[in-house]
Amino acid sequence: MGDPPALKRPKLEKDDHDSAYCPRPSANGTAPVPPAASAAASGAPPNDEDEEAMAEEAVVALVAHRERDVERCKLKLLHYQSLLDSAEMKLAEAQARLARYKDRKPPPPSQREPKPPLQPIQRDPKASPLPEKKAPATAPQPAGRPQLVIPGANNRPAPRPEPMPGLKKAAAPPSSSSPVLPPPERSRKEEKKPKRKIEEKEHQNLIPSVKKSSATVLKFQGGTLVSSQHKRKLRCLELCPSNDQLVVTSALDGLVTLWQVEPRGPSVSFRGKTDCFSPKHRWPEDIAWHPDGDKIFAVYTADNGDSQVSMANLISGQRKVTFLPEKPHTKGIINNITFMPWSDACFVTAGSDHAVILWEDKDDSWKPKRVHKDFHSSAVMGVAGLQQKKTILSVGCDKRIIGFDLSAGRTEFKNLIDSKCMSVLLNPCDFNLYMVQAGAPGRQLRLFDIRLRQTEIHAFGWKQESSESQSALINQSWSPDGWYLSSGSADPVIHIFDIRYHGQNPCQSVQAHQKRVFKAVWHQTLPYLTSISSDLNVGIHKYS
Repeated sequence: MGDPPALKRPKLEKDDHDSAYCPRPSANGTAPVPPAASAAASGAPPNDEDEEAMAEEAVVALVAHRERDVERCKLKLLHYQSLLDSAEMKLAEAQARLARYKDRKPPPPSQREPKPPLQPIQRDPKASPLPEKKAPATAPQPAGRPQLVIPGANNRPAPRPEPMPGLKKAAAPPSSSSPVLPPPERSRKEEKKPKRKIEEKEHQNLIPSVKKSSATVLKFQGGTLVSSQHKRKLRCLELCPSNDQLVVTSALDGLVTLWQVEPRGPSVSFRGKTDCFSPKHRWPEDIAWHPDGDKIFAVYTADNGDSQVSMANLISGQRKVTFLPEKPHTKGIINNITFMPWSDACFVTAGSDHAVILWEDKDDSWKPKRVHKDFHSSAVMGVAGLQQKKTILSVGCDKRIIGFDLSAGRTEFKNLIDSKCMSVLLNPCDFNLYMVQAGAPGRQLRLFDIRLRQTEIHAFGWKQESSESQSALINQSWSPDGWYLSSGSADPVIHIFDIRYHGQNPCQSVQAHQKRVFKAVWHQTLPYLTSISSDLNVGIHKYS
């Protein structure tokens, strides 16, 4: 009974064979039958062209389906990556809150046994409902956790530590003005933590604007050159973090010179110099200000048993230089010293012995601790610390960028680029953006997002007329708003880069000196750039 309908279908297909991709429905309302199927049902030989067309159509549909799957997976990946980043930030905030709670939590009973002769702790959990509600008048605690409230009964002022950090510096000298707090505990805490108050910078999301627009050119109004007072080639230029009108320079003559920027200038005035030669008569390889702006730290070399780190007070009249006794680096030049942007004053040194060393201030002495030594296979040239968490970035001549999580004690990520790395700088406004100076002509500056690990988001560079070699003495500086980078050059110019610019060339190059420029730093409150050069001059350049 099924034979007659099967014989009618080839006729319909015959009439409709001109549209192989869209067959018409049959007269009795049944679904259309593909040509190959109808031919097989009728016993007619299959058409090769129809078969090929159908096979191609199936493959095209399969490709489209797979492409949609890939797009869906990408969207899911981005979604979960953002969830992971958010969860990590929340975890870091919770851990920081826990650390603050532990800092202000009362000492364990073993330390307090000589002091409070009031109530034995063993009886307190049973009698907790009544006495507890008397003691914490401000915030009653649940009856299930009496042990957390009872030990703190003697230290009632402790739950309000937030206003204290700001008052520590002002209230430290008149310590007798706070008799409510237990004298031994509180005084010991304040002696241990006369920490600088970290200026809480607001994170700004600059990365979406990178490489998206044309460059904005600054108007420079000429510059002034002042003799550097150095007899040999200049090496370093650093701006005081607490007063950007103070600048220091160092040179191969072993001197560290203090300058003051004159706002009415532009000009700089000489404030004095200090002999910072090491005991083995080695000049400072790199220098850094203490975050409080009262001392200068310098690094030297690990060869011949020389001192590796010195500390000098250039502000006071004595200008005394002290050499730290510890020598954690094993050989070669110490290339970089950088203070970390954390509440505990600490700095990190990077050496030619492949080591990264963390120095912490403990009991008025600086103690070194090795962060890692085997992750780089060549000299470590630069280090930097993330603002939002305790992660140290290090770059080296082995072309590697390594992020080390100090809290977890493990490597967070590794990245390998196409040329040696000579320095690393974190953006002052966007805490996820950092710059690496590379040794590739035309692509010397690479921008990275800390969340994307190995993905380079932009690259800048310049052509050098005087030399093709890339010197590690050429350094960069971020503008206070985080949009501009200034760089020295083997030519007598300062290159200015706008990270919003989609091109790779400098948005402008400022004629600054007679010989190569090592570095040009931006001032935080004045529209000035200060630069140093092989011509032994300090330059000050005004812009608008």
